[in-house]
Amino acid sequence: MHDWDADNPILGQNLAILLRRIRVEARRRDQLSLSSARNWHGEIMRGLAVPNAAMVGGFRGEAGLHDIEVRIGRHRGIAPANVAQALSDYERRLQQAVQRLDELIPTGAELSVDQLAAVIELCSWAHAEWVRIHPFANGNGRVARLWANGVAMRYGLPPFVRLRPRPDGGYDSACEAAMRGDRSVTYSLFHAMLNEAMRRA
Repeated sequence: MHDWDADNPILGQNLAILLRRIRVEARRRDQLSLSSARNWHGEIMRGLAVPNAAMVGGFRGEAGLHDIEVRIGRHRGIAPANVAQALSDYERRLQQAVQRLDELIPTGAELSVDQLAAVIELCSWAHAEWVRIHPFANGNGRVARLWANGVAMRYGLPPFVRLRPRPDGGYDSACEAAMRGDRSVTYSLFHAMLNEAMRRA
């Protein structure tokens, strides 16, 4: 059985299947929630060797995950005891932002320059804030990239953030900045990634 943290055919297949489902849900404009992330995480890890079953879809601080600490470089994710409140705030802010954009951008509409900037801003926030919280024991980057792509597809954009292997071209630096609460690096990177995806398309 393949390790849950290694690039392998099962992980690649899981991600491809999941992204197709998220595309359908995005086009329907289904509600995004913490349950979405739990389900995505479970589907990502299906068929992979996980050291502790509680880690699949489980957030740090929950049963079996009380003492799980995570870090990117020199920066730690928030303490396990604070994850639940941070995620509650994340869900509330995400749903409020999505509701505003849903009202401003009709389904199938071509985005104006300002609307495009607003969508990239939300993609960047959803990704960077998930990275900052780092709620899962592992797989946070994959789920953060799914958040970004899910938001993008909701408003007619392509899924422009590569899921696996993790993107290059400054992605690690963007994640490290996100751990410090700075999402401006993510915004600039995502703008460039989207331009490249549109050029290729």
